[in-house]
Amino acid sequence: QVQLVESGGGLVQPGGSLRLSCVASTSIFSLLGMGWYRQTPGKQRELVAAITVGGSTNYEDSVKGRFTISRDNTKNTVYLQMNSLKPDDTAVYYCNAALKNFTPWGQGTQVIVSS
Repeated sequence: QVQLVESGGGLVQPGGSLRLSCVASTSIFSLLGMGWYRQTPGKQRELVAAITVGGSTNYEDSVKGRFTISRDNTKNTVYLQMNSLKPDDTAVYYCNAALKNFTPWGQGTQVIVSS
């Protein structure tokens, strides 16, 4: 069973930055496209950023130009650098494989953007 452990969330003012990290306990991490997802109460979890095995990235429109996804295969870790944060970015953030999600999901990390 793969374990996904997210960290780095917190309370930040609008316009601030956070860097999220996710460690995946799988020996095939370097062979996986990975994604960052977020979920708010009453809404479905949505994919906000993805990175392929080769390092190509893709972003949901609302975070383009503000969020950057990256990966370190030597550490089985995927990162999400979030800049110019807005109150609408408030959510629990999760990482998972981008195509076929592992289950169970990790516990996520809470991001709150508020003044």
